[in-house]
Amino acid sequence: MQTIENIEKIIDENIAVMLYFSAPTCNVCHALKPKLLEAIDANFEKFEIISIDTSIEQETAAHFSVFTIPTVLVFLDGKEFLRKSRHMSVDEVIREIKRPYEIMNS
Repeated sequence: MQTIENIEKIIDENIAVMLYFSAPTCNVCHALKPKLLEAIDANFEKFEIISIDTSIEQETAAHFSVFTIPTVLVFLDGKEFLRKSRHMSVDEVIREIKRPYEIMNS
């Protein structure tokens, strides 16, 4: 379990961070997560990924204004760049991150 302070520190210290909000009771979350993590690993080498279980870490979810799952937040260079909830495709997430990520790492 991560504290909000730890998460904020990771966001500040890394060029690219993804927060993945889910819960054990969410079937969509479990189907999406491995595919998404695999795609992130395949496309971006400098990505920190933090999984947050909203059933345990409600305070963290509230801090990041996450009220539905699954939710993906992507931070590039310390700033929230992308927020996707519920209906998202892995391709769509990768596509939206790819160009700004490549620009930052060139």
